[in-house]
Amino acid sequence: MTRIIAGFAGSQRLAVPSAGTRPTSDRVREAIFSALQSRDLITGSAVLDLYAGSGALGLEAASRGAAEVTLVEKSPAAARVARANGTIIHSAAAASKATRPRITVAAQAVTAFLGTSPARYDIVFVDPPYDLGEAELADTLHRLVHHVESSGTVVVERTSRSPAPLLPAGLTLDRRKDYGETTLWWFVAD
Repeated sequence: MTRIIAGFAGSQRLAVPSAGTRPTSDRVREAIFSALQSRDLITGSAVLDLYAGSGALGLEAASRGAAEVTLVEKSPAAARVARANGTIIHSAAAASKATRPRITVAAQAVTAFLGTSPARYDIVFVDPPYDLGEAELADTLHRLVHHVESSGTVVVERTSRSPAPLLPAGLTLDRRKDYGETTLWWFVAD
């Protein structure tokens, strides 16, 4: 189990798929959301969580004020868990009389989603399995760039042993931060 750290659903427990995912640690999630909140980027935003697993990153954004969250997960079992977790967030919003965020789960591969969706997002989380190759990650970022609003933020989570992601035109490195075995790469859309 993992939990929502803050916002209207703070302390709510979320289910985690039994296999095939690697949940982002509370420490790393707190660092991500502290940085996003310090820049006043979450409230009212449209958020895309690629390789969502349980949906913890996107749902944390929903709890903290994102208006719309799309979770993309190709594993049917993980997508079911993400949907159930979305229901938990909706229930917490109703109980606290918070504005209910729009939460969508796309049970499909990231490349298929990016190839068919016309939507654009303010914040994008890219947390692929660590064994995803660098060429595949570069392809994902290339497909993603047209879905990020101008000045939007893209956060890529990788193992600290991975090289810097290859960036397509349209994304600029903002910063890199290491948390033990995890590295966060922050990019801004041009």
